Amino acid sequence: MEKTLIFGHKNPDTDSICSAIAYADLKNKLNVNAEAARLGVVSKETQFALDYFGMEAPQQIEKVDEQVKEVILVDHNEFQQTVDNIKDVRIAEVIDHHRISNFETKEPLYFRAEPVGCTATILNKMYKENGVPVSKEIAGLLLSAIISDSLLLKSPTCTKEDVDAAYELAEIAGVNLETYGLEMLQAGADLSDKTVTELLTMDAKEFSMGDAKVEIAQVNAVDTSKIYAFQDDINPEIAQIIKDKDLDLFLFVVTDILNNDSEVLALGDGKEKVESAFGVELDHNNRALLKGVVSRKKQIVTALTEEFTK
Repeated sequence: MEKTLIFGHKNPDTDSICSAIAYADLKNKLNVNAEAARLGVVSKETQFALDYFGMEAPQQIEKVDEQVKEVILVDHNEFQQTVDNIKDVRIAEVIDHHRISNFETKEPLYFRAEPVGCTATILNKMYKENGVPVSKEIAGLLLSAIISDSLLLKSPTCTKEDVDAAYELAEIAGVNLETYGLEMLQAGADLSDKTVTELLTMDAKEFSMGDAKVEIAQVNAVDTSKIYAFQDDINPEIAQIIKDKDLDLFLFVVTDILNNDSEVLALGDGKEKVESAFGVELDHNNRALLKGVVSRKKQIVTALTEEFTK
């Protein structure tokens, strides 16, 4: 039986990795030969979840092996966010909760995109729809993904479905949602050992916005000032990324997980779009505080896309 590879986006977050593992588990229980993979390093937050529930990280790949003919994308659909040779393989399915952009296939496929806060919420429903019970370990990973994407159910992307799923999964996993969630987020917010390059690439996504190319990197922190203390080193790194990728804008978003605000650094020819999109003024350091903004998907990408497509 040919193997189906399941993976999330490049620079994977907790949802990308945990959803890949969970969907591979579900597929195998439905007699499909599936294997999870990841398109980047495992973050501290994700590793905390994997260790807590005794699970291994999936294999890391940059492109799909020639022997694999079929793949499933979770937590993404835009081609610039996936494996480099995506057009050489058949996409059998997409399970996602983001916008649909820059995506086309030669053959029909199963495409499921729902306006919820996390891919894991969709997968939790799919276990039920297929009559497959969720194990304690998989419940823990799905819960971790929801906590991560919703910032412990506080993000504006979080829906009632996410909340209900989170409490249901916490019970199966045998954890207190709030206690475990805060521990996991704090583990992920420890960036003391990260290099500037790692800060700018560990959770970065590239987007097409009209004719513009925009990259948005986001990190969570308890004290944003500690991150921006290295701005003299951050600026030239971003400038090089903009040059190498021919970007119109690079936005570095540092999200305060305690106060649910974000301080952003905008560089590139399109940086004025940040000011008009959010009604702020960038200071002399090209930074601005975005009050109440924590979601790249729902608050940042949507506002910037509107500005770039006017």
